[in-house]
Amino acid sequence: MKTLKYLMLSVLFIAFSGYAQEVKKERKPGHTNSNKFKQLYDEFSTPNMFRTASGAPGPAYYQQQADYKMDIEIDDENARLSGFETITYTNNSPDPLTYLWVQLDQNMRAKDSKTPLAQSQGMRTASSAGRFTNSYLKDRPERGFNIMEVKDVNSKDLSHTINRTMMRVELPKTLLTGEQFSFSIKWWYNINNHVTEGGRSGYEYFEENDNKIYVVSQFYPRMAVYNDVEGWQNSQFWGRDEFALPFGNFDVNITVPADHILDGTGYLTNRKDVFTKTMMKRYNRAKKTYDKPVMIVTQAEAEVTEKIKSKQKKTWKLSAQMVRDFGFATSRKFLWDMMAVKVGDKDVMAVSLYSKEGNPLWEEWSTNAVASTLKSYSRMTFDYPYHKAISVHAPMGMEYPMICYNFGRPNKEGKYSDRTKYGMISVIIHEVGHNFFPMIVNSDERQWTWMDEGLNTFLQYVAEQDFAEWYPSALSPHDKSYPSRRGPAAKIVPYMGGNQDYIAPIMTKGLNTYQFGNNAYGKPATGLNILRETIMGRDLFDYSFKEYANRWMFKHPTPEDFFRTMEDASAVDLDWFWRGWFYTTDYTDIGLKEVKKYYVSSKPTEYGKNIAKRSNMDVNELVFLVEEGSEEFDESLRNANPIDSSPTLKEYLMDNFTTEERKNLKSPKYFYKVTFEKPGGLVMPIIAEYTYSDGTKKRETYPVQIWRLNDNEATRTIASEKEIVSIIVDPDLETADVDVTNNSWPKEIKQSKFDKFKNEVKNK
Repeated sequence: MKTLKYLMLSVLFIAFSGYAQEVKKERKPGHTNSNKFKQLYDEFSTPNMFRTASGAPGPAYYQQQADYKMDIEIDDENARLSGFETITYTNNSPDPLTYLWVQLDQNMRAKDSKTPLAQSQGMRTASSAGRFTNSYLKDRPERGFNIMEVKDVNSKDLSHTINRTMMRVELPKTLLTGEQFSFSIKWWYNINNHVTEGGRSGYEYFEENDNKIYVVSQFYPRMAVYNDVEGWQNSQFWGRDEFALPFGNFDVNITVPADHILDGTGYLTNRKDVFTKTMMKRYNRAKKTYDKPVMIVTQAEAEVTEKIKSKQKKTWKLSAQMVRDFGFATSRKFLWDMMAVKVGDKDVMAVSLYSKEGNPLWEEWSTNAVASTLKSYSRMTFDYPYHKAISVHAPMGMEYPMICYNFGRPNKEGKYSDRTKYGMISVIIHEVGHNFFPMIVNSDERQWTWMDEGLNTFLQYVAEQDFAEWYPSALSPHDKSYPSRRGPAAKIVPYMGGNQDYIAPIMTKGLNTYQFGNNAYGKPATGLNILRETIMGRDLFDYSFKEYANRWMFKHPTPEDFFRTMEDASAVDLDWFWRGWFYTTDYTDIGLKEVKKYYVSSKPTEYGKNIAKRSNMDVNELVFLVEEGSEEFDESLRNANPIDSSPTLKEYLMDNFTTEERKNLKSPKYFYKVTFEKPGGLVMPIIAEYTYSDGTKKRETYPVQIWRLNDNEATRTIASEKEIVSIIVDPDLETADVDVTNNSWPKEIKQSKFDKFKNEVKNK
């Protein structure tokens, strides 16, 4: 009997070999390697001296630098911005450059812009008078950059060519490695009303007192990125894909009406010149206040100022180091509050600028949301390196270094819904979070929208849950946790299970994707949340994510750098996940195909007899399992002791185990063959919850590798001392399973909404 286990192994080998021989007879055409676990060598570029196989910057990594000195003035009466800038460009690449590319993003709004023509447009045979006027009667306003001059430091004209939103500047001589070139640009443009015309920046007009709030960005000709991956990143700006920009230092002087309040990227270097004594006292108090915001400009003061327009001018001077962009906001309508936030070993100022139209919502929650975001993101990545973060009240959401524009406004009576409150807090968290991605971890938004929006939306979800924990009074009475719109796996199911004709892989240029929000924000955020909570676990994920953030802070990462770093720092092979979740539009659908119950029997079964015959064994050396409900099943087996039901097994245990060892052996009475199926294309771990007859539950997570040899089915055999009465796959909806009707055994019969309604009416 001691040879039984070896004989059983032989039987299994013989049986498997016989199956293999049968398959071999069926000759099929060859095929390429389409296995879901195939490594990503075909998709990834070869590691090199610039970017290593580990996902870290290589020893030859470089990045260019662009430094700006600017003088800006806003003509408030005509809503016009004029500027003069000197750009000093440093060539840190190994390549000689004969020209430079400059971005002119405002040209997307120019009168001759091709952006409106790139949209397919249907005919409305009936529409409102306003829509009809905007569609057919109104001419496009005069927008876009007016470039007055492009000169070198000796005031000599530089040859330049404007191609829509890009301008090529010819260099007088080749710019070699390590050399700098300085040149100047003079320009102006008419600022757009971003409420009526749209846009990522512009002004909002308040007719009742003839005032504007300006949120200003993309306002200057900006250097394009040159790197080892793309060369010049000179993709045109069509309005959707955002920006790729080099780091640099900025000194910006902004002249506005003297009664305006202004803040923006960088240190305010002439604070004493533009602040009143009262404002200075309040500012100094705010620097030492950590529990609630301090008003620098009160609502009462702003209401007085907005009624009296100053004819004088004032210049605000801002200086920023190692930033990739610059933005500012200015208005005589602004209230201003600040408070200090402890981040690591230093204080950061959380700041809000808003008009009376935002109160009481903004005064209560904006700066608190800024402070909470800085703490959450710093915990997940690196300590926020800048000295402030500003939230500005505007009708849209947009982000720049140290400053962002956020929506959310009560009605005229100051009342607001939960939806408005949560929407405002969420957009502030999201836009402040963009300081980390992509303002510091400087990915190429023009090419890979998900690298900033997706990663940031994932962290937004984490930060929203933190916010609810730190500010429980922000939650409405009926909410136990923050009602995040994106992040949990179940939120992305309607998109992933939708019409495949209108879904694109995440690894698609943002301009060319369907359902942009789901593709660039929701799906990557959900994928990262699944990685963190279900596949890797928080410890491994958080360590690896923080490693990526620290490796690439103030640098230019690519998708591969992110994918490789997450694996390199965790020892988790995730190629299957990146390929399925990011490179395809496959969806998750894992269910239970069938469950069979077996009992140990002392009588030889037909299958057992065949096995014994084929392997030249004595049939009495085998242990037999009989399926419940089969012809060989006997009701007496239900209550029989498995060991007593098989003399062969009993003899084997007596011969091979001591009395003490036999006490520690399991004594399963029930045996189950559970077959899982995978109608969906994505491979995912199988999370199965088993419920027993005594009401207890056990959860088992089978790793994703269970699908590696069979992409359709996976089978598990379970020996249980207790009877299993139900099985549920993915009980907490962790994997974005698009069809849960096959997730239960016994199969749940779910009522349709109509049938449920009929029964409710019938029972009234």
